[in-house]
Amino acid sequence: MDYKLTESATYLTSLLARAFSRGLQERGAALGFSPGQFPVLCALWEEDGLTQRQILDRLAIEQATLANTLQRMERDGLIRRQVHPTDRRAMQNFLTERGRDIEEAAITAALAADADLFKGFRCFEKELLLEYMRWALANSDKE
Repeated sequence: MDYKLTESATYLTSLLARAFSRGLQERGAALGFSPGQFPVLCALWEEDGLTQRQILDRLAIEQATLANTLQRMERDGLIRRQVHPTDRRAMQNFLTERGRDIEEAAITAALAADADLFKGFRCFEKELLLEYMRWALANSDKE
């Protein structure tokens, strides 16, 4: 049986994700965030004060990865953490002023990294690819 990585959608998708991450790394470093922090920032820009569990429910990442990411974000001054007022076991995560202030520039950086990957694509081609990717992901949820 012959298997070519370059004919594997999943392998190519992983390469695409790494290429996006590299593009966002270059742009995000100047703003003080890393690609792994960007989804957490997006969740908190949408709803500040989320607990770790609430962030996990919104993002497809591992619990240990999120715990480490939140620690680094606190260290880097992007978020502050405080004990939940009704659940002493839970910590709420709030954006700092710095975390709020980079929102527009960070989103612009992510859009630019995305645009670099889709140079030469016509709008409908990109939308079709995105639809196929969502379809494949929905299939994976059925397993």
